[in-house]
Order: sequence, then structure tokens, then C-alpha cells
Amino acid sequence: MSSQSSQSRHVPVMLRRCLDLLAPALQDPGAVVVDCTLGLGGHSEALLDRFPEARLVALDRDKEALRLSGERLAPYGERATLVHAVYDELPEVLDRLSLARVQGVLFDLGVSSMQLDEADRGFAYAQDAPLDMRMDQTTGISAAEVLNTYPPGELVRILRAYGEEKQAKRIVGAVVRERERAPFSTSARLVELIRDALPQAAKRTGGNPAKRTFQALRIEVNGELSVLERAIPGAVKSLAVGGRIAVLSYQSLEDRLVKQVLAAGAATTAPPGLPVVPERYQPRLKLLTRGAELPSEEEVAANRRAAPARLRAAERIREDVE
Repeated sequence: MSSQSSQSRHVPVMLRRCLDLLAPALQDPGAVVVDCTLGLGGHSEALLDRFPEARLVALDRDKEALRLSGERLAPYGERATLVHAVYDELPEVLDRLSLARVQGVLFDLGVSSMQLDEADRGFAYAQDAPLDMRMDQTTGISAAEVLNTYPPGELVRILRAYGEEKQAKRIVGAVVRERERAPFSTSARLVELIRDALPQAAKRTGGNPAKRTFQALRIEVNGELSVLERAIPGAVKSLAVGGRIAVLSYQSLEDRLVKQVLAAGAATTAPPGLPVVPERYQPRLKLLTRGAELPSEEEVAANRRAAPARLRAAERIREDVE
């Protein structure tokens, strides 16, 4: 791999803003911060540098990412604990480490740069590769299996729900015809099929016409939305009072889900009309971002993968009252 591509793939998105949002919670000695999406360790390394008295717990489901980031974070010794886990397993991970509460949690929900750059993983539609797309290649079914075995109606639902693909029926019709001829195994054939299936007008907007289908397959293969639905509430619950959470999303389905969880935590649950709101109905969170924050034009110019990023953050201001 060229030094250029290895550098470009190590650029963490909205790094300074994430660190600034988490900073007030991570100043005290012994503060624990969790990087739920370790990847190649860019955000984790910056957290360990910026907060020299903090301890890091970092999760990733991808064993190759854990190996590479383990080398990168080795100089920090026992301050960094790396765990092979999916991020909805955070409560169990903290339990195993005897950590009742943490002071900071960071999620970067983008597909890791490494996964996009390693051709044989099949995430990228710009190069031919086996259609795999599993973030943890030791478990689960591949994108090829989804394409070759799911009933047509289920494929249409996935493309619409996870890819927001308006031409889902047209694409699935072509997939079903083609898979009878020969099963799908590589990405180039799928990209070509999508290009041929789409009407001219649909090809003129929104970049590569295969983008939405690839996103939908990736989400299905990795169970990303159902994992996220459990992960964000679990992370909020793990925060100590004064602890902070920051979440970077890259597509509207994820961002909507994050927004709903944080907004619900920041709202009162009292029935309308109460003169005084009892403690059990008070908000648990305070929102730290107005809506979703976007990367600067300079950052997008320097790192095109930052373009779709949306950042939301909140602070825990109360314990749950049962």
C-alpha cells in the first residue's frame, strides 16, 4: 500500500470537535472513555494523547482492525484495553472489566477506512472484489449469500429500508434474473447490473448508482441498525452523571436513530399540566449540539470521507430513577 493511501485512511473525522465535546468529562484522573468503534485507532490515539490521565476501553468486531490498532496503541500500555466485541455488547464488556460507570463514550459509525481500502473485503463498489461485507469475517452470512438466497420481496424491503433506493424493484428484478443464470460472487458484476437496470435519469444524480444498494447490503449483513438501536441506549445508561457521549453518523437512518434516543433522554416525561415536575420525570440528558453538526468545508476538502458526517452529543445530567 502506498504511503499516501495509508495516511489518508488514518484521518479521523471531526476529530478536534469530538475531543472538545468530550473534554469536560475526561479531565479527572481515572476517567474512563470508551471508543465503541475502534477501527484503525485514530480517535483512540487522540483521546489517549489529549487526556493523559484517562483510561481507554476500545471495542471492534473486526479482528484485523484490533490487531493493527493494537500495534498503534501499544505505547500507551495498560491505559488502553482493546476488546473484540460489537458495540451493543458495551454493558457486558464494562461488567467484565468491573467498571460500573464511564465518563465518555464515542461512536464513529462510518465503515472503517481500512475496510473500504482493503479490496478483498468487498465493501467498495469502485473496485472488483468478493461480495463479503462482513465486519467480523469469522461469523454471519456474506453479501453474496444475501443476494443469492433472499426472496425477492425481502431484497426489495432491504434496498428500500436501508438504502433508501427508489429503484429497488427494478434492481431486484435484474438480480433475481441474473442469479438464476449464475450466483453472484463479486462486486463488479453487481455494479454493472445496477447501472444497466437503472433508468437514465436515476444515473445522473447522487454519485455512483450502486452506492445505495451497497449500503443496504452492508447494513443487512452486519445487522447495523438493530445493533445501533440497542447500543446507543446502552451507552447512555453506562454514563456517570457528568459523563458525555458523542456520535458520528454517515447516513440518515443512523442519524435519525441517534437523534431519537438523545432527544428522548433530554425530554421531560411528565404528564402535561403538573405544576412541579417530580425527579423521576426530569430529563436525563442535556443536548450539547444544536441539531447535527457538520464537518467544515476545509475538512471535507482534505478528507472526502468526512462529507456525509453528522455529529451529535449529549451530557448525562441525572441518574435514572426507577
